[in-house]
Amino acid sequence: MQHTQLYKKAQALTNTRTLTPECVVGEVGCALQTDRGNMYVGTSIDAACGIGFCAEQSAIASMVAGGESRITAIVAVDSNGNIVPPCGRCREMIYQVNHDNIDTEVMLAEDRMIKLADLLPERWQAIR
Repeated sequence: MQHTQLYKKAQALTNTRTLTPECVVGEVGCALQTDRGNMYVGTSIDAACGIGFCAEQSAIASMVAGGESRITAIVAVDSNGNIVPPCGRCREMIYQVNHDNIDTEVMLAEDRMIKLADLLPERWQAIR
């Protein structure tokens, strides 16, 4: 899938709205593509109590519910149409759901893709 299609899907999810005085959703949208060619999307939830989550986490949860874990490309877009890189927590989640995701292409700009490995050079490793 073209990365511009992922961008458009993510941008379409940015519909900021207040559900309650404590909860705002849709400030960021995310779209990802898997190695099977499927696309999953998600939106951010920002709750005052701190239990909210990023759009990337929402898309990853949908992907995992669909029985997949290998991400080939991912993009997050804010409500102004700006591409935003995944936060550290999301970078780790992308990697930890499937270690092959270290090669995931992360969209940083319309014409700039970077491998997750370059955004996560010193990965956290679980001690087993």
